[in-house]
Amino acid sequence: MTTKVQTAIFPVAGLGTRFLPATKATPKELLPVLDTPLIQYAIDEARAAGIKRMVFVSHTSKPAIERHVMDDIRLRRELEARGKPRLAEELKEAAFCPKSDDVVFTMQDEPRGLGHAVLCARDHVLDGPVAVILPDDLILGAPCIGEMVEAYDRGHMVATMTVAPEDVSKYGVLAVTGHDGRITHAHGMVEKPAASEAPSRKAVIGRYVLDADIFDALETQAPGAGGEIQLTDAIAKRAQERPISGFSFSGTRFDCGSKSGMLEATLHLAEQDPELADVLYAYAGAHTRTQSAA
Repeated sequence: MTTKVQTAIFPVAGLGTRFLPATKATPKELLPVLDTPLIQYAIDEARAAGIKRMVFVSHTSKPAIERHVMDDIRLRRELEARGKPRLAEELKEAAFCPKSDDVVFTMQDEPRGLGHAVLCARDHVLDGPVAVILPDDLILGAPCIGEMVEAYDRGHMVATMTVAPEDVSKYGVLAVTGHDGRITHAHGMVEKPAASEAPSRKAVIGRYVLDADIFDALETQAPGAGGEIQLTDAIAKRAQERPISGFSFSGTRFDCGSKSGMLEATLHLAEQDPELADVLYAYAGAHTRTQSAA
């Protein structure tokens, strides 16, 4: 499979403070939804889109991410010696091979925002537009970035969903000019507006396909909301020269940057596993009987 988007950027340098103390030693990107870490879902999504180069913008305090991402021959041999060749093969298929796969790790030394994290990848991207995937925005079902790559024409494309008025202040929001099927056209974006000032309810979530000139915009972007360099501000800066489009994806999104979102995603997947669905059913029955007794 070939694609006009050759590079995917994974910003994974954050501290994951909302999940402390779990993230004191384990990066939030390695927290599992059932038995699969968030970062693995993101990698699989990029692979399904036919993207060639994977650039991970990490932090020196998170070496565990690279250990998970790359093939571990010693572990596979140990599993094979213990009579678990199938598990060893599954790990090999999920991981990147340092010889045959195009993988880059670069560091973001300071927490200066998503825009700065993307800028840190500048020297490592291939020609053409780039994809940005935020692992803690888990999208199950149809691979979102693949849908976006297929629909992408030019300019900057962002994944969007309609949110409740009281939630617009949590997101970047599109200033909408029109709609064309699953595409929303916009003349700008506003980062985390108050509900009374939001230009729409079309919220941007963690998938982007961006023209390569985004790096020039980020290089001169002043700090915005929270004192950080905001990716949405850089996208909006050149809205007149680079059209902005929102894409309504078909998958189901879970905000796994929050505890409630992680739990919701876990329950969603557990319901689809017959063994785990039985556990949920038994728990729900026991909980109902406890409430009735009370």
